[in-house]
This record gives sequence, structure tokens and C-alpha cells, in this order.
Amino acid sequence: MIKIVNSESDANSITHSGTMHADEVFATAFLEDYLGDRKVYRTNEINFSKVKDNTLIYDIGRGKFDHHQLDALKRENGITYCSFGLLWREFGKDYLMKKDFSNIDELWNYIDKDFIEGIDADDNGVFPKIEAIYKVKTISNIIKLFNPSYDSCETESDQFIKAVDVAKKIFLEEVLYANGKVLANSIVNNLLDEMDSNSKYLILDKFLPYEETILNRSDKNNLLFVAFPSNRDGYAIKTLPHSLEDKTARLSFPKEWAGLSNERLENVSGISGLTFCHKERFIVSCKDYNTVVIVLDKLCN
Repeated sequence: MIKIVNSESDANSITHSGTMHADEVFATAFLEDYLGDRKVYRTNEINFSKVKDNTLIYDIGRGKFDHHQLDALKRENGITYCSFGLLWREFGKDYLMKKDFSNIDELWNYIDKDFIEGIDADDNGVFPKIEAIYKVKTISNIIKLFNPSYDSCETESDQFIKAVDVAKKIFLEEVLYANGKVLANSIVNNLLDEMDSNSKYLILDKFLPYEETILNRSDKNNLLFVAFPSNRDGYAIKTLPHSLEDKTARLSFPKEWAGLSNERLENVSGISGLTFCHKERFIVSCKDYNTVVIVLDKLCN
């Protein structure tokens, strides 16, 4: 539970007041899940003589878990650690061990790179280059929505508690997501190591996250498709993109299949059991495994 207190002497966590950001909000959410109830004092000026032992001070005070000093710690890629990243660097592995996760080092690193580094970067003014024709909101933008809006009766304290509650839910889902990716990465890598080096497709016996693992393997640039059992019954076959940055398909499904389904698709393709092709030609559905093999053999040979 998060409680906002009115002085340093009542707090076990101290951060800055005023406009809230994803950095200290997620830092607080992480500390609550790691250490339990947080009594948070939000201020812009700390009276250090009133601070109790073991009180964590972050994103303010220019101490171990702040990043506003000139000699703030930087990552290898040049991005300065913010309070969330600094706390994760200090306590993240112990947190994961207490949660009984395995592969601690790999999981810690995945969460750091997949989630925390981006929040640190945004808080330091290192923004992603976005070329979409619509407005894109990052997780940092979403947390800023919790700041009291113009001409409202919202208080900073109430909104901070709301933001931390949402951030905690997101963070816990990120941890579970990352753990799944780390476990799947090991399985997929083993499958890739065992498969024929000339094969242009991979068929999984159950769905698991695969794309990132494959795209990080330069020796598997020849792979074009991945098939797996669908949660809508039957099987799905998906195209693989060129890279993590270039999402265009290495090979799309045929133009004449686009947007068709069932009998019309079977007639056009000449493949019985082919039930659906997305209009953008990046995924098809098949009734069974045998249909999958026929489709892949036709496209890859």
C-alpha cells in the first residue's frame, strides 16, 4: 500500500513533488512490491536531519538513486540511469530471487533492456524517433496523464497513488511477460540449433514467443515462415519480418490469396484446408497440420 506522508521523519521513501513522471512512479511501484508498504514523502527540498535510517531517497537529493548530478551513472550505450534504473540495478536481482524466478541474470537484463531503459531514456530527454501518421503515446506519456488536469479538483497526492497503482500492475505484467520470453528464448534457440540449416520454415508444436529470438539469429536469415497451433483451432502460419527494425515480410503470402477465406481461398490456392488469408498477407489459417505442410512446401520450394 502507498501512503503519502507530510514529513521526512514519517517516510520510508522520499521523492520529488510537483509534476510526476514515469521514472519515480515506477520506482515507487517497484519498491512497494519489493519491500512492502511505502510511506512516501514528496518534496522539492529535503531536510536530511529528519530522514530516518533506511529511508530510500530517489529522483531527488543527488544521492545514490538520483540522476540530476553531473557525474550521474550512465549505461554502456550512453543513456543515463534514472531513479527506476538505479533502483533496479541495485535491487532487481534480489527482487527476482525473492519472487522465485530462475535464470536471474538473463531475466534481469531482459526487463532492464525491454522496459526500464526506455523509461530512463525518456526521463533524460532521449525520445524515440516515431514516424507514424498518428499520435503515439509511450508509457511515460500515459503516466503523465495522472498529473492533476487543468480546472479539476484532483490532488497531487491522490493522483500519485493512482499512478503508482497502475504502474505496479503494468510492471508485474512486464515481469511475467519477460519471464515467458526468456524461457521461450531457450526453447526456440534449441529448436533452431536442431533444424536443417537449409529449411525456410519452422513448425512449433505449441505457440510460444519466437520472433525476437529468430531475428536475433543472423544464421537464420533464410527462415521465411513460422507455423504454430492457433488458439482459434487449427494452425496459423505467419511471415517473418526482415529484422527487429524492418517489419516488412521476408516473403508475403501470394497476392491472389489476400482477404479470402474458406472455399474461395481453397479454389484460388488449390489447397484444401486453407481457411483464411489476411488482406495484408502476413498470416494464414489452416485446418490442420497436414495443410500447413502443403502450404509451406508450396511457398518454399
